[in-house]
Amino acid sequence: MSTLIDELPAMFDGVKLAAVATILYIIVRCLNLKSPTAPPEIIYQDTLLSHYLLKTCPMLTKEYIPPLLWGKSGHIQTVLYGKMGRVNTPTPCGVRMFLPMQDGATATFDLFETIGSHTTGDDITMVICPGIGNHSEKNYIRTFVDYSQRQGYRCAVLNHLGALPNVELTSPRMFTYGCTWEFGAMVGYIKRTYPQTLLVVVGFSLGGNIVCKFLGENQSNQDRVLCCVSVCQGYSALRAQETFLQWDQCRRLYNFMLAENMKKIILSHRDSLLAMQCSNIGDGELNRLYAATSLMQIDDSIMRKFHGYDSLREYYEKESCVHYIHKITVPLLLLNSLDDPLVHPSLLAVARTLAEKMPNVIFALTQHGGHMGFFEGAVLFPQPLTWMDKVIVEYTNAVCRWEKKQSICQSSSE
Repeated sequence: MSTLIDELPAMFDGVKLAAVATILYIIVRCLNLKSPTAPPEIIYQDTLLSHYLLKTCPMLTKEYIPPLLWGKSGHIQTVLYGKMGRVNTPTPCGVRMFLPMQDGATATFDLFETIGSHTTGDDITMVICPGIGNHSEKNYIRTFVDYSQRQGYRCAVLNHLGALPNVELTSPRMFTYGCTWEFGAMVGYIKRTYPQTLLVVVGFSLGGNIVCKFLGENQSNQDRVLCCVSVCQGYSALRAQETFLQWDQCRRLYNFMLAENMKKIILSHRDSLLAMQCSNIGDGELNRLYAATSLMQIDDSIMRKFHGYDSLREYYEKESCVHYIHKITVPLLLLNSLDDPLVHPSLLAVARTLAEKMPNVIFALTQHGGHMGFFEGAVLFPQPLTWMDKVIVEYTNAVCRWEKKQSICQSSSE
């Protein structure tokens, strides 16, 4: 009996050691600490432009190093982006513009003038489309706009229709997955107001789908456009809906959380949607909205009806950029992260194939970064600017210099 009592402390020590080991194992697995850092995988055609861009954009060929303790977890990167946006967020000063649309809707965007001159000396405007339900007041947008202004870019940021809490709807519809009307109205205004300006098109997440679809819808939409950058989009809504119902990478949980956010946005305009004539939204649709637990259910009960689609499949087919993106002829940079919990790796085949076949496309795939995170930092605390912010501006600067050289060469040869 005394021998057993003597062995109890050693047994307890063994249990504690096993518990600590288990916890450390879970931490290492969850935080993905053993995953090595690496440069992005770059897929491109062997062209003079591609070689120039990769030479003058060192961030695309150097290691992306996230914060050591948590930066290799796509979930933590994504959650930090979703809840915090960025750290030490600046507050750029802009002017809100209101544009009446033909169907009675009122598009809004915020215009931020440049701080300083661009390296080329040209007048260049970034036209920016945020992610789902986002607008110019989101922290990641404010950080990117402030940085771009200081690099010599004027910035115009679309506020998705219905996303701003203090702006009422003036027609019975809101933003959808691929409607380009409001973005097109903003671009048209910029072209008319600044006849000498050149455009850089930037889209984040859902905004990446919208900008690529817009450019591919009509060749004239690419007039005066220097380049386009798309970040963390899924390329095909029809394919993405299947992966959003899967539990791997907690994708079903993210689907639920995004759906809850969309419900809040839609219900904030409940009275307007019900009161307007010609509205396709009634009490029946709103009752189904209350019960919805996924984006697909919301899209089927509400979103597709804003534009009169007969089925969810038709809505996803018609609103995805996958049918238009191959028509883009200006330089196009597609950025994605392999550990993005919202975008299944199978969806990236569209971007990969495009970059393998089209000379104007570069596809950059990082190992880490999550969905719209791409935080950088040493150990624990992230830097205010992300890898994403810096690489977009570095790429656009390189394209601007390339185009400047091309125009000088053409002028001298005439």
